[in-house]
Amino acid sequence: MNTPQARLSIAERKHFLKKLLLEIEIKEDAICKALFKDFKKPAFEAVLTETYYVKSVIKELLENLESWTKPKRVLPSLLNFPSSDYILKEPYGSVLVIAPWNYPFQLALCPAIAAFAAGNRVTIKPSEHTPTTSTSIAELIGRVFSKEWIEVIEGDATVAQELLTKRWDYIFFTGSVAVGKIVAQAAAVNLTPTTLELGGKNPCIVHHSAAIALTAKRIVWGKFINAGQTCIAPDYVLVDAKIKDQFIRTLQIEIENAYGPNAAQSPDYTRIVNTKHTNRLIATLDNQTILYGGQYDAEDCYLSPTLVDEPELSSAVMQDEIFGPILPIISYQNEAEIEAIVARYEKPLALYVFATDKKFSKKITSQFSFGGGCINDTVIQFNNKRLPFGGVGHSGYGAYHGKFSIDTFLHHKSMVRKANWLDLPLRYAPYKNKLVLVQKLLRWM
Repeated sequence: MNTPQARLSIAERKHFLKKLLLEIEIKEDAICKALFKDFKKPAFEAVLTETYYVKSVIKELLENLESWTKPKRVLPSLLNFPSSDYILKEPYGSVLVIAPWNYPFQLALCPAIAAFAAGNRVTIKPSEHTPTTSTSIAELIGRVFSKEWIEVIEGDATVAQELLTKRWDYIFFTGSVAVGKIVAQAAAVNLTPTTLELGGKNPCIVHHSAAIALTAKRIVWGKFINAGQTCIAPDYVLVDAKIKDQFIRTLQIEIENAYGPNAAQSPDYTRIVNTKHTNRLIATLDNQTILYGGQYDAEDCYLSPTLVDEPELSSAVMQDEIFGPILPIISYQNEAEIEAIVARYEKPLALYVFATDKKFSKKITSQFSFGGGCINDTVIQFNNKRLPFGGVGHSGYGAYHGKFSIDTFLHHKSMVRKANWLDLPLRYAPYKNKLVLVQKLLRWM
């Protein structure tokens, strides 16, 4: 199907983006309350990782949309002389955004806003696991956009499955690897281009040269923010055996510095999204040596920050992405052991290495394939919109953030405008007596 599609001008798109920004600012408190109702996300985290982030994306688009979408001139080929060559950037058309529940506001709106800003029509399928936030998104979008431009369709997995049977010009999915494969299969039916933002078992490697106190503090923050329900959270720690005991003691101190001796009473500690996921996480602790934490209340969807000591790599906690507040600690004696463990798993979305030894850090980040990461911190690669955010292999494909988001939702159309004032006969048949001259020209080029 290649039918012409109506498009909004850049000025019209910016008008709607400004309206959306104003609505978010007006409704920010209500959005934060919705996030708290769904899984007790603290207001600080709701603002920092959800509403503020979305507002910053809108402001960046308002500032840069013209320059990011304008045609780009490129040097012409001498073989085409005389010509002017350029790249036109055109929206794909209709875009489906399927959003997850862990950051339900941000991960629904950020790709949808970018797709709209690029000139597409957008359908958002928010997660049914955070129903209050999903309804807030639907109401927010409904106040700003007509369904012709952005529509929110709520519902469970069957609704998502039904949407995937329709023909789209682009699909953007954030979620698990298992569902990502389903989305990819559905998209393949119509050869629909797709971005998959997935996850994986993100390793966090702590070298003996690491600044232990600061390392522990930053790992605790990156792991237990949003109760570990973050696709780029450290999934397990590989720590040099020489510093393991000291490192574990420091982790425990930093957990209590953040959430007190009983995280259930902390106003700053999120809950697991539902009882199903809570029970899944609890089950992974069976037959494990728990160094710290392990307390839970399934009815409250609560699982305390938990440290697990030297789990078997074949155990449940080390099979799939944990996606919760459980941090396995595994010691290593040498770099060969690091390689053997990391290589057991598919390419992760993130990798973290803590070391003041720059040679070690460089070797680790060069040796393994992963979506993105940090040296001496966790998670913060997400915050720089000048960096592409995306996976590799089973952790996904495609990237977004900043200009990369606009590029994701635009087809880059190659164009050559050939002049008529000169038309060299060399390329045309008959080719008799032309080959030697062409070969000389090609060597010169």
